Amino acid sequence: QVQLVESGGGSVQSGGSLTLSCAASGYAVSKYCMAWFRQAPGKEREGVASIDTDGSANYVDSVKGRFTISQDNAKNTLSLEMNSLQPADTAMDDCAARPCSYCSLARSWYGYWGQGSQVTVSS
Repeated sequence: QVQLVESGGGSVQSGGSLTLSCAASGYAVSKYCMAWFRQAPGKEREGVASIDTDGSANYVDSVKGRFTISQDNAKNTLSLEMNSLQPADTAMDDCAARPCSYCSLARSWYGYWGQGSQVTVSS
């Protein structure tokens, strides 16, 4: 049974940093496409970053140069390092997975989701 559990959310001031983690069980992250999504208040859920099984990463334009997605195959975890956070980054973030080598930032691509972790950035 595939399970994803996020941690690491919290509240920071503008310009601060946070790192989100997603612990996976029931499968090996190295064999799945993994991604981070977020949903800001009143907005649609959007894909933030994804990582293919070969380690190739893709980011939405708004976070390029500030966020870094990575995975630790030994610990079976996915991470999202977020730097230079802005109030516009305030959202509920969650990780997603799909047993496929090619990733997408479309939410319909993924069948497995975590429960979410809140990120709040104050000005």
